This record gives sequence, C-alpha cells and structure tokens, in this order.
Amino acid sequence: MHIEDIEYVHDGVRMVGQLAVDDSRAGTRPAVLVSHDAMGISDHPKRTARRLAELGYVALAIDYHGGGTTLPPDEIGPRLGALMGDAVKTRAVARAGLDTLLASQYADATKVAAIGYCFGGTLSLELARSGADLAAVVGFHSGLATDHPQDAANITGKVLVCIGADDPIIPPEQRLAFEEEMRAAGVDWQLHLYGGAVHSFTNPLADGSNPALRYDAIADERSWHSMLALFGEVF
Repeated sequence: MHIEDIEYVHDGVRMVGQLAVDDSRAGTRPAVLVSHDAMGISDHPKRTARRLAELGYVALAIDYHGGGTTLPPDEIGPRLGALMGDAVKTRAVARAGLDTLLASQYADATKVAAIGYCFGGTLSLELARSGADLAAVVGFHSGLATDHPQDAANITGKVLVCIGADDPIIPPEQRLAFEEEMRAAGVDWQLHLYGGAVHSFTNPLADGSNPALRYDAIADERSWHSMLALFGEVF
C-alpha cells in the first residue's frame, strides 16, 4: 500500500492531502475524492482513503481548510463561514482537490467519485452541481442546502446522501428541499435515513458529549455498504 502526503496550493493557501493506493499492480483504477468534516483533515478521512485503496481504488483525502491538520475549535466557525453560502468558493476548493487527484498516475479520469463527511459532503455535492465529471457523489451526514439549486441540472452522476433521521443539523425541511431540487433536475438520487442516528454518525471520535454529534456503529456500517453498492453500479 502506498500512502503519500500530497501538497497543493489553492488561492494562495497550502493544502496537504493524503493519497492512498495499492501500488502492487500497474495501471489506472477508479478514483475517489474524500472530503473531511468541519474539524479539518484528520485520521477519519485518511482512514477512509486507505480503506478504499484496499478495495482497489485510488483515493485522495483532501484538505479544504489548509495546513494539513485539524483546527482549534475557535477557528472552525470562521473557516467554514468563508465557504458556507458561497457555492463558487466551495466548488473552487473542491476542484483544486479533484485536479490533484486526477494528476495521479493511478487515477482513471473516466471513473471518478466524490464523497464527504459533514461540510465535506456539502462540498462534494457542490462539486457535482458545478458539472464536474463524476460518476457518483456520496454525502455522509452532509449539509444539503445550496444557494444555487438550479445547478443540480449540471449533475452528471448518481447521488447518495446518508443522513441520521434525528440529526438536528440537517432538519427534515432541508431534506425535503433537497428532494425537490434533485427531482426537478431529474437526478438519479437516493436519500438514506438511519433511525436514532444524529450528526457525525460515521466518526468514532464523536463521543456524544455534544448531543447533536454521536458515533453510531450500525449507521456507519450500513452507509458504507450503501456507498459500495453505488460504486458497484457506476464502476
């Protein structure tokens, strides 16, 4: 297994992602962009990239905050505030990560997916709305709102979002608006709800000290298999 930190620059900011690939065989393979949650790039998205590499993909855990690390709590709000509600800026930072992934000698540019956690899922959806050539997009406990819903008409691939049914950060109203957006654009989409799950259900570090954030092993496993089933369809 080849694991490599990849540095790239976007808008003057140094980003440090991590690429994972099984380099025991030659040639290209489907490529997956992995976007971290609001906290910054941690072992959570890197572990996801490694798991995907073990399954035969090349995966890049990108860094959309910059610096290649997690953020102190008091910096998270300002960093997210610069992206939330600004689809153009969000799409641009996602595109920088995608271009870095596709520059890999292992990436098959005709077979690409983007997945993300929390705001990383939002970022992945915005990348799809920009018209990026993605076969699949998957959001785990991702924000679904956008200030450019009409751009869903640009989505080229299949969409899956996995949401905790009791997630207070992604309320039913936001889910309904997303359904209407996808339906109006004629997107091939799925929305999976997990009963009893709240936000961050895929992240073992979400210990429940904040009632809105809690790891749920069952929802985590089910959503992972739903993603793999979608990859099986498109790849």
